[in-house]
Amino acid sequence: MFFFFSGFSQSGKVMDQLTLESRILKGERKFAVYLPPDYDTSTRSYPVLYLLHGYTDDQTGWIQFGEVHHITDNAIKNGKATPMIIIMPDANTGQPGYTNAMSGKWNYEDFFFEELMPHVEKRFRIKRNKRFRAISGLSMGGGGSFLYALHRPDLFSSAAPISASLGPQTVNEMKNFSYVGYWGYSESNYNKSDYERFNKLNNPLYLVDQEDSKTLNSVRWYIDCGDNDYLYKNNSLMHLKMREKGVNHEYRVRDGEHSWSYWRSALPSVLEFISQKFHQ
Repeated sequence: MFFFFSGFSQSGKVMDQLTLESRILKGERKFAVYLPPDYDTSTRSYPVLYLLHGYTDDQTGWIQFGEVHHITDNAIKNGKATPMIIIMPDANTGQPGYTNAMSGKWNYEDFFFEELMPHVEKRFRIKRNKRFRAISGLSMGGGGSFLYALHRPDLFSSAAPISASLGPQTVNEMKNFSYVGYWGYSESNYNKSDYERFNKLNNPLYLVDQEDSKTLNSVRWYIDCGDNDYLYKNNSLMHLKMREKGVNHEYRVRDGEHSWSYWRSALPSVLEFISQKFHQ
């Protein structure tokens, strides 16, 4: 009985069908949470990681395919990561993506900052300050990680985009972008002014150019993308831009493609990286 209880106490807990009512998105929104092994036996508050899924996934993606439960348990047990709460929102219901739509009809980013974050940080014992808050994600969620940390560097101590999709970089790319309805229009007849408006709001490569180095360096950056990933070019461009501006960041290029096997292998290093700031 003693050994069974000891083993059980080393495991965290995952809930993947939690909900909150959104005034901004006019309906119920789902999210998932990972709670560390000692959450139910302690009274203390924990740092938080917002972990974003990719295109076509939802709040269950990191749980079902990313093995976040097992990987985080092991990282905590081995001392590589501090006990933390992980919040995984659903950005695939209604309209996919983490941005506010250009039409103004679907403002997911507003929902994230104005409703989701306050809700979960009140509902769970989460430390509510920049030092103990991090963001990461894969593919579309990697782009969301860049975007949110660039828009609100006052909120995140670390950002760790994995295989980040940085959105369309030309008007033609915008017309052919794979996220159906991503920009909030039913047609794909975008022009130069649409692209320029998108750039100013949602293009991480553009936003890095506009921000000053001091502000950018207030966030710890960790960029990871496989050498055979079709998104490798823009991730490399981000590395070069940050290097030219004197922005401190970790840049990892490992053997791999745009796949769950790669993202699972990335997660332990992400947890270790963000924990370094949590511990300081």
